[in-house]
Parts: sequence; C-alpha cells; structure tokens
Amino acid sequence: MDDSVFLEDMDAFAYREALASGDAIVLIPVGSLEQHGPHLPLGTDTILSSRFAEGVATRLGALVAQPIAYGYKSQQKSGGGNHLSGTTSLDGASLIGVARNLVKSFLNQGVRHVIFINGHFENYQFLYEGIDLALEDLGIGSGAHQSVLLLSYWDFVSQDTLALVYPDGFPGWDIEHGGVLETSLMLHLEPARVALDRLADGPAAVLPRFDRLPVVPERTPATGCLSSAAGSSESKGILLYEQVVEHLTLDLAAELIREPAGVVA
Repeated sequence: MDDSVFLEDMDAFAYREALASGDAIVLIPVGSLEQHGPHLPLGTDTILSSRFAEGVATRLGALVAQPIAYGYKSQQKSGGGNHLSGTTSLDGASLIGVARNLVKSFLNQGVRHVIFINGHFENYQFLYEGIDLALEDLGIGSGAHQSVLLLSYWDFVSQDTLALVYPDGFPGWDIEHGGVLETSLMLHLEPARVALDRLADGPAAVLPRFDRLPVVPERTPATGCLSSAAGSSESKGILLYEQVVEHLTLDLAAELIREPAGVVA
C-alpha cells in the first residue's frame, strides 16, 4: 500500500528510505480497551486516536505506528471506573515501560520526532513519565535534534466548535465519556460500529470532588456513560474531526518547522 501512512503497511526497506532524510516523524496513537456504554465499542479510544493520527500524518507527511491499544486504569470520574466489565487496563508501571521502550526504539532507529496522540484521559501522566525517562536514558536534552511531543486530541477542540456541538452548553470534559463528542466522532469515522438503537439518554453523572477507593459502583450510571449521547450526529463528528485535524496539523507544523501539505493558515 504505497499511499498508506501506517507503518504496519510498509516493508522494512521503504521504512528505511523514509528514515534516510533525517526528518522522519512517527505518530503513536494511544487508547484503551474500555467500556463506552451500550452503543459504542470497547476500542473507541484507540479507534479515535488512530484516526486523528492518520488525518494529521496525511497532511504532515508523517507516519503512524501501531497503537498502544491498552491504557491506564479507568477512573470513576472520567471513564466510569475500572470495575466495569470490558475495561481491561495496564498499571502505571506497565504503560510507562511501553512508552519508554517505544521512544527509545524509534529515536534509535533515526526518527527525528515522535508524537503521541492520546485518546484516553487516564494515560497522560504515565506517557509523560515514560517519555521523560527514555530521553534521560538516551541523553537527549534541550536543544537536541530529536524530540518527543505528547498531546490529547480533545485539547484541540475550539470553543467555537464546542458551541456548535453543544448548543445547550458544554457539560464539561470531566463527564464527556460515551457522550456526544465520542459518539459523533464515531458516527463520522466508524458508523457501522455505533449502535444508535442502544443509545441510552439520561442525566449526567453526579460524582464527588474526591476519589474514593475502592469505588462505590452505584455512583457510576448503569449505562457506564457519564453524560448522555443524545444529540450526537455525523455532521457534528465531521465538524469535530476536521477542525481538530486542521488545528493539530498547524500547531505541529509550526513547532517542528515544517510546511503542512494542503493547509492554509
């Protein structure tokens, strides 16, 4: 597949040619295997991070590695909780180790920039730690030729887009799990994997401002979703996807001093 941005579709010799320029960029999607209610698949976070990585890589002239498909433990206030069936998680040390090894492997191969595209809230600080340790292992400090970037795709959703997607007001990122954003994106990107007839409309979760362990299971809505996905649509998913991909590409191009193909600032 000559036009594919995915490393899994490339042979080793084509990859070697891509590295030869000294400017290769590899994006690593990071997700989870986590319940997303009755209407979305367990792989939602991995699917979305992979599709965002694909969109950015296509515009940036980058490559996409195979995703990290398991994430850190789901937390009750952001993902419903690790106690829910289907949620299959790594502990912090494991995720740190995976990130650390991938960074070292890609940078040692000659990749100039590695970019983690995170799609699971709980992953972030463990990815950060793995990256930091890998750079320490390699002796890469400030001003080096090589670098690693870490981001979560939802941080690039603009206020204007939020206003259009949530005309009655945005409920907040803390309870946007299995809700309108993820459901709309999936309706655009993977509609066959969305069971709209199983979508449950109900009030948003009301959770305390602290974490209690072990969790109190009944505090998580029976659906596993922390907010309703009612009002989701393919058109909202298109808006979200295209706006985020454009802003991500522009920001990354500016940071890495590259000219993105087909993007006008």
